[in-house]
Amino acid sequence: MRKVYLYARFQRFWHWMQALIIFALLFSGMEIHGLFKLMGYEAAFHMHNYFAMGLLAFILLAFFWYITTGDFRQYLTEGNLLDKILLQARYYMNGIFRNEPHPFKKNEISRLNPLQRITYLMLTLVGLPAQIIVGFIYFYFNELVALGMDPALLAPIAYFHTLLAYLLVGFVIMHVYMTTTGHTLTSNIKAMVTGWEEVEDD
Repeated sequence: MRKVYLYARFQRFWHWMQALIIFALLFSGMEIHGLFKLMGYEAAFHMHNYFAMGLLAFILLAFFWYITTGDFRQYLTEGNLLDKILLQARYYMNGIFRNEPHPFKKNEISRLNPLQRITYLMLTLVGLPAQIIVGFIYFYFNELVALGMDPALLAPIAYFHTLLAYLLVGFVIMHVYMTTTGHTLTSNIKAMVTGWEEVEDD
């Protein structure tokens, strides 16, 4: 094993701020839906909107950072992506329980395996933007109705926003579980705090 610096300060800052914002959105969203009552509907509503704006700002900041630093290359994959995703999925479903070696080793150039790459890309480029767009439509629905939008669309938009939120909850649960699949139970979490991680030496 050797120690490598995998996560820059901004990446760690972005990761933990994103986690904080998403948990705040889920918490306030559940109160808005009436699942519990701690701060009241109005406070939860305003909290939800403020953190939604914060998430949008951080996404734009992250895009700027990844493009200007060239770190977006972490998400590029050479060769047959589907074959690599299936190989990684097989490892998570079977190989990891047989103590097989990881099919893709982390290093300074490539810290994400193919399944992580496609999952994070879908979340960043599709999932979160869709949720934000639907949220803005929901927030400005009365204004859009005044411009000609069908009022009957309110319920489908609300249901879709909630569905995306539940999918995000599923991602968070899976993400937390996957942090335990490093060479120790806490090594992945420690790496996202310090930036340094022990990886297998080539």
